[in-house]
Amino acid sequence: MSELMTMMEVGGPLAVAGGGAAYLRARHPAAYWSTVGLPVSVARLLGSYGSVMDSCGLTVPPSRLRVLATRATTRREVRPVPPRRGMLRPTSTGMRLRLRLAPGQEPADVAASAERLRHAWGVHAVYVDVVKPGVVELRLVGFDVLDRVRMPRKVGSGFLRVPVALREDATAFVRDYRAIPHQLTLGATLSGKSMYLRHLVAGLAGQPVALVGIDCKRGVELAPFASRLSALATEPGEAAELLPVLVRLMEERYDLIKARQGIAPSTPDEEITSDVWGLPESQRPVPVVLFVDEIAELFLVATRKDEERRDEMVTQLIRLAQLGRAAGIYLEVCGQRFGAELGKGATMLRAQLSGRVCHRVNDEPSAKMALGDIAPEAVEAACAIAPERPGLAVAGDTSGGWSRIRTPYLSLADAAAVCQQAAHLVPDVPALDPFRPVVPAQPVERPISLVKPWPVTD
Repeated sequence: MSELMTMMEVGGPLAVAGGGAAYLRARHPAAYWSTVGLPVSVARLLGSYGSVMDSCGLTVPPSRLRVLATRATTRREVRPVPPRRGMLRPTSTGMRLRLRLAPGQEPADVAASAERLRHAWGVHAVYVDVVKPGVVELRLVGFDVLDRVRMPRKVGSGFLRVPVALREDATAFVRDYRAIPHQLTLGATLSGKSMYLRHLVAGLAGQPVALVGIDCKRGVELAPFASRLSALATEPGEAAELLPVLVRLMEERYDLIKARQGIAPSTPDEEITSDVWGLPESQRPVPVVLFVDEIAELFLVATRKDEERRDEMVTQLIRLAQLGRAAGIYLEVCGQRFGAELGKGATMLRAQLSGRVCHRVNDEPSAKMALGDIAPEAVEAACAIAPERPGLAVAGDTSGGWSRIRTPYLSLADAAAVCQQAAHLVPDVPALDPFRPVVPAQPVERPISLVKPWPVTD
């Protein structure tokens, strides 16, 4: 009886501790990692580092000098040499470890064993980055950071750089317009495409940038940000008038570059290799970011007159995509589908959009439209996005690299409030003044009086 009581006294706290750990792991994975997961994974890594590297084929035979020294000083067996390990650096989402590769090894060897290392050390994922020749960094992620998105405290924000999402390796996905000037964002209804667009607009609202919108859904996506927009078109007819103005603005900026650098006025714009960033700051025009929501609405036609207008708009968009970067004009094109079936010029325009973000789509051809021509292996990852995880997407670029990202939640009211607070930052671009959206006056809420009026008497 006494032994049973002792077992109950010991087992009770253990059960409570186990239940608490399971609750933390399910509801608060970051807290579970900091308290339980990190110490356990560190112990596994330090205790099994040599054997794990050997089983993964990441060891090399020791040098002759090392063999002779080992046999001269001890009688133990001479074992293969693993990569030299640096110090472990714990983080809030995992830990980092640098390895100095042995002679004859390459980073691809470590990357090929990432899945084995993940299982051996009990972490969620392992990513490999090259620091310098002969040195790689392992980023071990302790839990699924895309389940509950929390952006890092330190992100690489700056001028024309907007952190909009979190990568699966717990780093921030930054939309850098100087590095990737034009981007295509695809996604089905309720996939999180609008949330991604909100973060872009809210992130650029506080910067000296002219924001221009084309939203052929009667402005339901971009109209809430009207206080910060320099121009807004809400139907194809207005877009047909706005795009030529942007093309003329681009040509004027090219003339400015020519005049500053002494280039002959007859030189074609395509042969000018510099851009507006080479101009003095006092003469440099403000950058322009053009948001096009539901690009398919610009391609749809019903009559021959609409077809002529469509061809003109597509030609102007292609010119902006080809030549706009040097003039400080950047494109952000969004839609549900974007392929050759839209009509003439669609694939040519898509080829100029070097950045790609694909949210959940309704079919595999849509994913191939976004990622098939730059990262074919990412198409399968885009097709595997579940409807229960809005905001999850696959981001790629023309270098062939891709990664999973997820946008944190941002309400439409909060994004509109950010734009309203930054309304005074709308730059002066006279060419866009005719398209400046009319912002309705905010209703003044009268305070509720707690004093009751006197009754009316004769």
